[in-house]
Amino acid sequence: MFARALAGVTFCLLAGCATVPNGDPRDPYESFNRAMFSFNEGLDDVIGEPVATAYKAVLPYEVRIRVTNFFANIQDVMIAVNNLLQGKPNQAADDFARVLVNSSFGLAGLHDIASDAGLEKHNEDFGQTFAVWGMDGGPYFVWPFFGSKNVRDTFGLALDLTVAPVLAIDPASTRYWMTGLYLVNERADLLDATTALDDAALDKYVARRDIYFQRRRDLIYDGNPPRAPRQRPPGREPRSNADPSPTMTRSDALRAGPDPGSPRAARAQTGTFAPRRPSNYDAVLAAPRGKL
Repeated sequence: MFARALAGVTFCLLAGCATVPNGDPRDPYESFNRAMFSFNEGLDDVIGEPVATAYKAVLPYEVRIRVTNFFANIQDVMIAVNNLLQGKPNQAADDFARVLVNSSFGLAGLHDIASDAGLEKHNEDFGQTFAVWGMDGGPYFVWPFFGSKNVRDTFGLALDLTVAPVLAIDPASTRYWMTGLYLVNERADLLDATTALDDAALDKYVARRDIYFQRRRDLIYDGNPPRAPRQRPPGREPRSNADPSPTMTRSDALRAGPDPGSPRAARAQTGTFAPRRPSNYDAVLAAPRGKL
């Protein structure tokens, strides 16, 4: 149901959203996205940040890190599945091993024993899996409550939520408070980072958008992305190969030789050299010579 609703909203936006001229080509619906960004920022200012700040002030770090470890252990299950779907069986085996070790020796994941044992923590989701399968990212959107996503990651998010273990917990009351605890804990972990970013950014919307693209590209390529192609500024047309260069370098001038109409070219053709006379040459010769 969520995926169908999300697909319907995406279709409506693609059909009728206003675009910003000369904007980022990855973000053709910037006017809509900025409106949603402002909505999310206002919601976070009123609810998200105050609740996360109080949560961080009340609970000590040792308790909060146990909450982070508990939910990370649950996430490792679907991370392992995505690694399998991406053709990375070794990473998937590490993920399943992490779940076994942390669920048993780590007391249901409260302690991250697996990392201490050398089992690396990975970060995979269905958006990354779709990218590995060759699905194009599509336009960039900012969704209410969910934030920055391109079309590929939007459908990946729908599938992530559909199979999320926490959202399958019964009874519903336990599912709701665990979901709330996860969201508040995640927001508390990001308090320092978002404050530093917002203080340094001239345009918070552009800064968040650029960070989203950079982070997702890094995750898709497991921290080793290929060099990105250079982006041409909006409105600037590429130079045609047939057009002459507007400037000539020194090496180009030496290879081309002198201008055919110049005196230097004439001397090169005749093989003679005519010394240059100063303007007062005749007057100097006609002047009386002094005594030696």
